[in-house]
Amino acid sequence: MSILRCDELTMKFGELVAVNNLSFEVEEGEIFGIAGPNGAGKSTLFNVITGFYQGRGDIYFENRKINKMRPYKICNLGIARTFQVPQLCQSLSVFDNIRVGAHFGVGLPHDDTEIINKSVNFVDLEGKESIIADNLNLLDKKKTMIAAALATKPKILMLDEPTGGLSPAEVKQSIDLFRKINEELSITIIVIEHLMRVLTELAKRMMIIHMGSKICIGPPCDVTQDHRVVKIYLGGG
Repeated sequence: MSILRCDELTMKFGELVAVNNLSFEVEEGEIFGIAGPNGAGKSTLFNVITGFYQGRGDIYFENRKINKMRPYKICNLGIARTFQVPQLCQSLSVFDNIRVGAHFGVGLPHDDTEIINKSVNFVDLEGKESIIADNLNLLDKKKTMIAAALATKPKILMLDEPTGGLSPAEVKQSIDLFRKINEELSITIIVIEHLMRVLTELAKRMMIIHMGSKICIGPPCDVTQDHRVVKIYLGGG
């Protein structure tokens, strides 16, 4: 059963076609990967789905059309996201950054301390609640951003290159966290990644896009052997 469906999405910037007639579905409860070369349109696709850009085509979340909705409205419905570069209030503490995220959730109690503490504990930031965000290392900034997204009580979590800049050990830790979010919180995850091994470990299905168009979609074992993917993404002949 699909939780998100995109039909013929197109996003242009002048004459540049960043997303080109793209259609796909994401199944409820899965981890769905998106990959492609730099400039393929991956982040632009995220921006269209979450309302930051208004393109052409239709987007359905739980069979409800969400085209033209503002980003905060889409978040209210249950779609939360992160960004390639952590977007935090740098002068606020970890706790208060997560509190900002909690304000965008739906049906949360007036006192949001409990949901904030649960998010802190879930991403393993205990003891760091009072640290100012600007003083965090990169991994903890990414964890804080994820915790803020979780505090909205999402049904879909969209992660934009969440392991960028991390060490191999931190990448492994992140993979474990994403799997935990998916399995223990029953949250559908859509993840953009440059590291193919992250997607092959995590994703049930993955989609490769190039120049805004879908090249192929399917299980990682099939996608990574597709000759078109080898040519345009993995660097083969």
